[in-house]
Amino acid sequence: MIALDQDLVRLPNGRESTREVVRHPGAVCILLQDGLGRLCLVRQYRHPVGKELYELPAGKLDRGEDPQSAAARELYEETGRLATVIRHALTFFTTPGFTDEVMHLYVAECDDTREKTGELHLDDDEFLAVTYHTRNEVQAMLARGALVDAKTLIGVLLWLGGNMDLVSSGA
Repeated sequence: MIALDQDLVRLPNGRESTREVVRHPGAVCILLQDGLGRLCLVRQYRHPVGKELYELPAGKLDRGEDPQSAAARELYEETGRLATVIRHALTFFTTPGFTDEVMHLYVAECDDTREKTGELHLDDDEFLAVTYHTRNEVQAMLARGALVDAKTLIGVLLWLGGNMDLVSSGA
C-alpha cells in the first residue's frame, strides 16, 4: 500500500514550504538472462503513461517482506521461472523528488534443464506477456526509444555492459 503525505519542511534559507511525498513500501526488479543469452522482459500496459512498456520483471514488497524473497516470488509470478540463484546487484531510489520508493535490483539464474510450464501466476488485475531478447534486439530497442522505464534502463545498461556480477551494499 502507498500513501501520500504533505510534509512541512524547512528550506536552507530558513523559510518553510510543503512537499508532497508518496510513501512506498519498496520494490524489486529482476535481471534474468536465459540459457540462450537472451534478456527476459515483460510487456504490460501502464495506465499512468497510457501505453504498453517493456520492463524487467518487478513488483512491490509486501509489508515486512525480505527483498530477496520478493524478487524470487515476483520472478515466479511474472515469468513462471524458479530462480536457482538470486543475488543482489543494486539498490536505488526510483524518483526521490516525490517518493521514498527504494528499488532492489537482483540478478537471477534459472536452471534451463528443468521442465518449464510457462504458467504465470499473476494477480487478478495484472496482464503481461513474457518476452526474451538478444543483445542486438535490446540495443535496437534502446536506439528506437522502446525502453523508457528507469529500472529497466538501469538493468539493461548493466546487462549490456557485461556487469551481471556486480554486487554492492545498496543505498
